[in-house]
Amino acid sequence: MKSRGTWLTPFCEDVFSTFLRSDQRRWGEVYVQGLVSVPGRKSIRRISDHVVGRPVDQCLQQFVNQSPWDWAPVRQRLAQLLVEAIRPKAWVLEEVVFPKNGANSVGVARQFVHSAGRLVNCQVGLALVLVGEHGGCPVNWRLLLPRSWDEDPDRRGRTRLPHHERSKPRWRHLLEAIDEMVIDWGLPPAPIVLDARATPRADPLLAGLAERGLPYLVRVTPGTLASIGPGIAARPLLEPVRPRLHAVAGRPYEGNRWQAGPGARPIWLADGRSRLPDLAGLVGLRNRAAAELTRASAESGLQHFEGRSFPGWHHHVTLVSVAHGYRLLRGLEGDVLDGKGSEELCLRPHG
Repeated sequence: MKSRGTWLTPFCEDVFSTFLRSDQRRWGEVYVQGLVSVPGRKSIRRISDHVVGRPVDQCLQQFVNQSPWDWAPVRQRLAQLLVEAIRPKAWVLEEVVFPKNGANSVGVARQFVHSAGRLVNCQVGLALVLVGEHGGCPVNWRLLLPRSWDEDPDRRGRTRLPHHERSKPRWRHLLEAIDEMVIDWGLPPAPIVLDARATPRADPLLAGLAERGLPYLVRVTPGTLASIGPGIAARPLLEPVRPRLHAVAGRPYEGNRWQAGPGARPIWLADGRSRLPDLAGLVGLRNRAAAELTRASAESGLQHFEGRSFPGWHHHVTLVSVAHGYRLLRGLEGDVLDGKGSEELCLRPHG
């Protein structure tokens, strides 16, 4: 392997620097290395066999599902590294669906999923993705809790769901995540881009973004457009006929063609107090964000969490973000391909 570049060990030492114990830092690196290097399903058993070469399942299970480490500082440090590397042009909010069997995993319910257009037994997460011209990575996460979980003490106890975690609208999740990233993490904000068609009323969201002085581009339904109050200074815009598509891992993302119906062009609301945004460019960045999450599922095991607890879910998606961010940063160095076209990921053995 080449001696220069971003090696996984110092990268993990950096993002896991707030871990109090050395064993937490070790198992964090092992888990991330498994997410990066294990082909196919990234189960704890397969990570144990592939990375360590001996049974350490219990140690990894304890680290992901039971260990009390705080995920917020890990996300903060990852976001700081990415801001410096990719200089995000947008913060994109995306819905992420985690299909599940049964009803015992935290936040699971049979619920209508807007992005799928049907009822799904699943968890629904929200990812805030930092996106620039050279890539993107999810850095902040929220788990949507159905109302049925608010008054179910047995399931809340079994999944270690904190008392203050309750069902709340998506707009509130987004504003809280933005405040955390700007105020607590000290990140320079970028335009906010999201699809709010699953939100019955957009007024609280638009008012909250305007109060924070943030430029935004929000996709809405015609009905939502008609219900916006006179105090909201937002301009409706029609999406360009051919918004930009971005290629990720050699394939253009085409999962959402951005057409509401035959001849209908999606409606977006832009901040009325700012310059007219580069609509095609921002929609293209939203395409890229969705493509990056698709890649995180395919390559970094986003959908492979085997636990049921609230801390475990947040630990897993945070570690997936670390793995995806590592891939992105390695890719930006321009020297990560060997002669066969596969990534040279600068990994080390864990005997």
